[in-house]
Amino acid sequence: MTTLILALVAGGVIGLALGGLGGGGSVLAVPALIYLLHFTPAEATTASLVIVTVTSATALNAHARDGHVVWRTGLLFAAAGIVPAMIAGMISSHLPEMVLTSAFAVIAALAALRMLRPARTEPSGQVRLGRAGVAGAGLGAVTGFLGVGGGFLAVPALVSVLGLTMRRAVGTSLLVITINSLAALAARTGSGTHLDWAVIAPFTGAAILGAWDGKRLAHRINGGTLQRIFAYVLLAVAAFMLVDVLV
Repeated sequence: MTTLILALVAGGVIGLALGGLGGGGSVLAVPALIYLLHFTPAEATTASLVIVTVTSATALNAHARDGHVVWRTGLLFAAAGIVPAMIAGMISSHLPEMVLTSAFAVIAALAALRMLRPARTEPSGQVRLGRAGVAGAGLGAVTGFLGVGGGFLAVPALVSVLGLTMRRAVGTSLLVITINSLAALAARTGSGTHLDWAVIAPFTGAAILGAWDGKRLAHRINGGTLQRIFAYVLLAVAAFMLVDVLV
């Protein structure tokens, strides 16, 4: 029962972050699975891909109904990341736990620092296809390797490189994340990684429900304040993971 409660609470908190921030909240799924629910790093990154895929697809449906998904742009951006996601997913399942945990901590710290940077102004609308391809491939590799959605990378790239407004970038990033996560999951099929569905299912359900509350929370708390709070929490988690690996 304790495991179930922890899964529900952790899923709910991560859902709140996802709903409130529009991206980046899923980066907490892996440390929650490792330190609260005692998954190995390989199991946690694979389980996180399941959670990210389902929650992103659910949120994508809501954004699509509101007209905030640019389908052609999202599909092209995602296409650049499919192969890197699959390759990184296959590599990740065979790496030592220390390497995976250290890499995740570094990416989490970089994500937190990115969130603490001042917001950029809207782009001029000039699209750089070469940079878009590199950004899409990089996002796919991060998703496949570490099992995170990568909204903290996708949204800024879609705004600065492809010229989308922030609202459309958030919606379109969910399409990219869903496709990359599915590709990474496909690559890990048959890797022998154990998935505890009795934990993953309630975790995912709570994340979906929490995301709905997170959207309402975002209307009550200043978005910049919410993002800074999350960034500091993420920095603390990243530091804890590095200390745990190195000490």
